[in-house]
Amino acid sequence: MRAVRASYHCLHNRPDSMAEQFPMNLLDHFRPPLSARRHWHGFHNAWATYISSALNARLPAGYFAEPNVQFAIEIHVAAFEEPSGAVNVARGADISAGVEYWSPPAPTLTIPLPIVTDIIEVLIFHSAAGPTLAGAIELISPANKDRPAHREAFVSKCETYLQQGIGLVVVDVVTDRHGNLHRELMSRLEGTNDALGTNEDLYAAAYRPVQRDGEAKLDVWNETLAIGASLPTLPLWLRGGIWFPVELAASHERTCREQRILP
Repeated sequence: MRAVRASYHCLHNRPDSMAEQFPMNLLDHFRPPLSARRHWHGFHNAWATYISSALNARLPAGYFAEPNVQFAIEIHVAAFEEPSGAVNVARGADISAGVEYWSPPAPTLTIPLPIVTDIIEVLIFHSAAGPTLAGAIELISPANKDRPAHREAFVSKCETYLQQGIGLVVVDVVTDRHGNLHRELMSRLEGTNDALGTNEDLYAAAYRPVQRDGEAKLDVWNETLAIGASLPTLPLWLRGGIWFPVELAASHERTCREQRILP
């Protein structure tokens, strides 16, 4: 039985002025005709940057947001694989002495390791005692949901954030892959498939780990997204209890404008 319990909420009262101020609704960046004119990863890279910029304009002193975008991480992980017979010389050893040093035996077990292959995120840090992670915004990529191992790795990453008390927002606008990682995360935390929210492929969700009534609980805001529809504003709760709005419509509109993407 997990210690985290979830209470579910939805954001229904978005101001009408938001839609008027940011008239560009969600575009499909993963299928033609737009995918034939623009690279989706270029858009997501810029989107993370502009979300970070908008947050830095609001965050109080001592906090800062920065984008972290990495693609095809499994290639970089493979680069660390050592050739057969590689020797690790102990620090401070005198190689010229010709001494034979200890080397590790063969591993007792080798198992598959799920790796988060793409990272598109905005990380919010509190710098009072050195940069400490306080919140995160994850933009899902096709690679995050294209196979069970990748989905498991992404869900594990989100679960780790929440269990460390880090506020989280997840945004999935990927149309060329199916699957709902929010639902998989809720299923892992609750251990059940009942009442876990939408099963739609496109969604945005915010999560707030909180101590309430002597128990660790998780507040969840979940919104279904649709191509051609307006994007919501979600709360990003930072460790320590402060929160800020993540205005997805505004940042999406700015990214489309700055990248010269037309609807």
